[in-house]
Amino acid sequence: MKKFLSALLLSCGLAYGQNDIPTDYFSNPLDIKLVLSGNFGEMRSNHFHSGLDLKTQQREGLPVYAPADGYVSRINVQHYGYGKALYILHPNGYTTVYGHLRSFAGDIEKYVKDTQYSKETFELERFPDKTLLPVKKGDLIAYSGNTGGSGGPHLHFEIRDSSQRPMNPLLFGIEIPDTKKPIVSAVFAYPIGEDAHVNQGQNRTKLRLIKQKDGNYKAENITAFGKLGFGITTYDQQDGASNKNGSYKIETRFNGSEKFEVLFNKFAFSETRYLNRYTDYNYYKTNKSMVQKLFRESNNPLSIITKEDENGYITVQDSLQSIYTIEVNDFKGNRMYISVPIEGAELEILEPKDIVKTDDYIYADHATSITKGKFSIYIPANSLYEDTYLDIKDEGEVLKFHEDVIPIHSNISITADISAYNEADKDKLYIGRLNYKGLPYYTATTRSGDKLTARTRTFGSYTVAADTTAPKIKPVNFSEGKWISNQNFLKVKITDDLSGISSYRATINNKFILMEYDYKKDVLTYNFNDNINLETENNLKVIVIDNVGNSATFEAQFFRKQP
Repeated sequence: MKKFLSALLLSCGLAYGQNDIPTDYFSNPLDIKLVLSGNFGEMRSNHFHSGLDLKTQQREGLPVYAPADGYVSRINVQHYGYGKALYILHPNGYTTVYGHLRSFAGDIEKYVKDTQYSKETFELERFPDKTLLPVKKGDLIAYSGNTGGSGGPHLHFEIRDSSQRPMNPLLFGIEIPDTKKPIVSAVFAYPIGEDAHVNQGQNRTKLRLIKQKDGNYKAENITAFGKLGFGITTYDQQDGASNKNGSYKIETRFNGSEKFEVLFNKFAFSETRYLNRYTDYNYYKTNKSMVQKLFRESNNPLSIITKEDENGYITVQDSLQSIYTIEVNDFKGNRMYISVPIEGAELEILEPKDIVKTDDYIYADHATSITKGKFSIYIPANSLYEDTYLDIKDEGEVLKFHEDVIPIHSNISITADISAYNEADKDKLYIGRLNYKGLPYYTATTRSGDKLTARTRTFGSYTVAADTTAPKIKPVNFSEGKWISNQNFLKVKITDDLSGISSYRATINNKFILMEYDYKKDVLTYNFNDNINLETENNLKVIVIDNVGNSATFEAQFFRKQP
């Protein structure tokens, strides 16, 4: 009870702090009606979503405006992740972030291009002095796009506090119409401990939900005993979109007493991978559906859990009837309510807990080294969330390193002995994780003598693979010796079937040109507006290197009229 009171006082403090959040300071970054394709705290692979994904009418190039005065404090341009991203620090201490941009605007774009050309690189990260790129509220700062890891055109928008922790932008008065109740698709019960059971079973149990006349749900009565936890699969939808976004708040009660609350107002980036502890990772990997566990297990420090009594677990006693309830809320207060009637009965366990015992039992708080054939594995302490059996087998050229149904928090090292390989081939070897087709997917690999080492946070089958094939380069919108005066862009397709692209460099008439790499389309693009080429006869040279050092060079001549 003391723990619950402490958590309650902490949540009250957080709630009080929210009263100081300015709700009329930031304007909308887009001059259109805001519709979400993703919301704050939504659960993604290995992380919580840290902002709002604002739809851009299925197109790129919408103007993005500064929502308040400030200055550009950071610019990050990368092939993956946020793609082209802009950070603005405001006088009130908050930072706004804009990701997946097509391009920057005005002085910001000039600063970026000048820096890219001076450093002869597309990817860059800069922290401009506060006097260099000031902005006023309403200034045009960028254009929306689809760069980086974006799955379609949209603007990723964040608001961060003075410690760079992302906060829910809806707290700041960003208005998203929402009249829809959250959707609940499944509820699960988890027996905890040796004597606990649900319907005489000790494994995860999916409950049958019965919809009530008021739209809420009642679960079919369960018979249970001992310590239990519950989980829920739920999502929310806002007006104007069918995207399945995350819920805002989930509260549970047992016989009317508060047990657990999760609230998506703020988190730290250092926390975000603990999503794999908060959710049922095994169920997600086998069923492609996220289950939020409404209890705190060991090694789960998430601050989104704002109230808890006995870590959210309940204890069901023999011969007593009880009721467990779950309330799911969105930010606008739309609510879905689920009740679970429980009949307490200590019965014979007919379905014991599924535990597959192997030769390799790992203690989570201990570092462990394991050797299997030519492979050795190092598991640092606290790489796993709990003690567990791992199924690890050496099958000659393949290391079967369990299945990807257990989360790994910190990197595990896999080392392979390559002394049996020809010396001439060793530089072309890498460690790859086998995909569903049995093909090796490159894992970042280093070599030291006759040892290859890769670091991974994913279980699965690994092998030593060889890549002796150079990348392929071919023109997209031009051909050798042709005039391309009417083209605004020069495009080249680059591919590598095995280890993947590591780097590239392009020149025209021996002058560096900036080619943007879209890895989703395997295309390099040069914009003639950069005005690097000022000649009629032009010689293009593109060099591409893969992850094991194979290199390909493409050269072509083209002609272009001068203005």
